[in-house]
Amino acid sequence: MKSTTHPTRPAHEPNAPAQEFDMRFTSTPRGARLARRLVSHRLHEWGHPYNTTANDTVTLLAAELTANAVRHGHVPGRDFHVRLTVDADADADADATTIRIEVTDTRTERIPALASPTPDAEAGRGLLLVAALATHWGTTPRAAAPGKTVWAEISTPPDR
Repeated sequence: MKSTTHPTRPAHEPNAPAQEFDMRFTSTPRGARLARRLVSHRLHEWGHPYNTTANDTVTLLAAELTANAVRHGHVPGRDFHVRLTVDADADADADATTIRIEVTDTRTERIPALASPTPDAEAGRGLLLVAALATHWGTTPRAAAPGKTVWAEISTPPDR
């Protein structure tokens, strides 16, 4: 497993996120559970404590996106990748922080889409939660390899 944390913005990279965490996980329910826990823990360390709206929301987004990577994006022998960034908005007048969660898997042909499940359906509501909770969300194809990245962002007032 590979884990990287960048706690401060390098002077030579003005557009780099203030904080960044990325790690690969096994494409299993256990890997998804670990990813969710590490996202919550990292946010807590970065000043978004447990049981705050920001931590709870991003943890729920991470849970849904990683579960989808395991269930719908799994390719035998391939891991999924999680990247978490926290960045104060570049506009000095903007009084917000953007938290972004990205989950990359190796399944190109399964692009997520919002669905309207029947009331008695046992699945199919996850992306509806993502759309409801995230300020923005979407998918991006991987440039150098097969697969896709599903990402979600929330904007939250900075902690004072």
